[in-house]
Amino acid sequence: MGQITNKKAVMQLGFPELSEALEIHYQLSPEELRKAALERGEAYLTDQDVLAIDTGEFTGRSPKDRFIVTDNLTKDSVWWGDVNIAIRPEVFDSLYTKVLAYLHSKVVFVRDAMVCAEESNRLTLRVITETASQNLFAYNLFLRPEDTIDPEWTVISAPGFKADPVIDGTRQHNFVMLNFTRKIILIGGTGYTGEIKKAVFTVLNFLLPQHNILPMHCAANKGENGDTAIFFGLSGTGKTTLSADSDRQLIGDDEHGWGENSVFNFEGGCYAKIAGLSPEKEPQIYQAMKRGSLLENTCFYPLSKTVDFNNLSKTENIRLSYPLHYISNTVSPAMGDVPRNIFFLTADAFGVLPPIAKLNRAQAMYYFLSGYTAKIAGTEYGINEPEATFSACFGRAFLPLHPTKYAEMLGEKLDKYPLNVWLVNTGWTGGSYGTGERIKLSYTRAMIKAALNGQLDYGPYQKLPIFDLMIPAWCPGVPSAMLNPANTWANPYSYEETAHHLAGLFRKNCSQYKGFSDGMLCSVGPVIEEAR
Repeated sequence: MGQITNKKAVMQLGFPELSEALEIHYQLSPEELRKAALERGEAYLTDQDVLAIDTGEFTGRSPKDRFIVTDNLTKDSVWWGDVNIAIRPEVFDSLYTKVLAYLHSKVVFVRDAMVCAEESNRLTLRVITETASQNLFAYNLFLRPEDTIDPEWTVISAPGFKADPVIDGTRQHNFVMLNFTRKIILIGGTGYTGEIKKAVFTVLNFLLPQHNILPMHCAANKGENGDTAIFFGLSGTGKTTLSADSDRQLIGDDEHGWGENSVFNFEGGCYAKIAGLSPEKEPQIYQAMKRGSLLENTCFYPLSKTVDFNNLSKTENIRLSYPLHYISNTVSPAMGDVPRNIFFLTADAFGVLPPIAKLNRAQAMYYFLSGYTAKIAGTEYGINEPEATFSACFGRAFLPLHPTKYAEMLGEKLDKYPLNVWLVNTGWTGGSYGTGERIKLSYTRAMIKAALNGQLDYGPYQKLPIFDLMIPAWCPGVPSAMLNPANTWANPYSYEETAHHLAGLFRKNCSQYKGFSDGMLCSVGPVIEEAR
């Protein structure tokens, strides 16, 4: 462990291309990485002694700049298009050589790590970073081997290297490239740490279905009786918040696999979105913000080192990464049984979906492929009213295979195991964003608790028109009047008009999957009357 400067030691690491680097720091501890980040001017400390960094130009992923090398392994299997952008092997090889040459004059940090808590499906990694802070992120997010491992995949992140689009074949100076044949992830021109995490997730989304394991963009936890629950949801829907439940053990907050008899975490840590974070609303995440964790792109109160979680002037995507064991009640190893409950989380800014609804199998497939949530006015430039977002399987950007492959796998699971599937709206009620109000977190927690405890298993239920959803007439801890969204709007005609608008967006999105499941899938979605 520590600094390596001689060529023999580098050769023993199995990566001779690094032999010309100025310095190589291998498998540093979090304390050593923290010290290095501060000494190198990469980071600063908050008044809670937490390391904080700014990721520079990019404060989020850049999906249009992620490429997959097209070769004999990928050309007929990858879902090519605007999600998976093809690049030729020779383009990758040229950039790979340039990035290594760039690193020859740099101090380099190397970390060996793993993903997948289930040992039989474990993938080993070597993560090479230009910065100490990115290496700390890798320590926090991935599984930490106790013994020496033989890395199968290599991740190289050089945020200071900028490509020349004219010469290098990229769209702009930043890039993420996945080479499945050479088993290399190459990242340049961006300091956003989430690119490392999601590139590895994409690799697993390609490899695990070959072993009949469904990779999922979801959180998971486990009750006292051993019942596993999984929470699908896009950013901002409450996936991390709702899975961090003091009454249940956390398996993981973001990435899991569903095998023959288990659900298992891919990661060894959490990467929480912390806009508006408070000890009252999210106590477990707040308490995980301590020495060893890493803050990204936060702002501070004037003339202080106190983080202002409501100041989003740098980005709405402020983040905190920390090891899984920073959450007090976690499962170790991070695995659970086959789930008994699945929750599809959506932040419906149109305010027309119910706070909770029970889905049948066909509806579960429909909403899984839809992957719906909504952006709210003001969150991005040019958005002046709620905007529907559909991300297939709640993770379209990370799917190297066609979405219907993952949907088919989910369908097989639903046929095999008895479980409940719920649609949960963590967004608005009583009107769209700007008119209605956000559903209280306490109400959402109460509904999920009731579902987990079996209190919603037997009804009574009522059917919501247009979306044809079954909603409970009663739920402990929740005002019955708000369970049916149509009853919460002051103007019923406005509700119906908005509901028809959102239903139309659902159906338009679903049209791309008409060939799936004998073309019957879209028939279970919202119903729009031709004449009203």
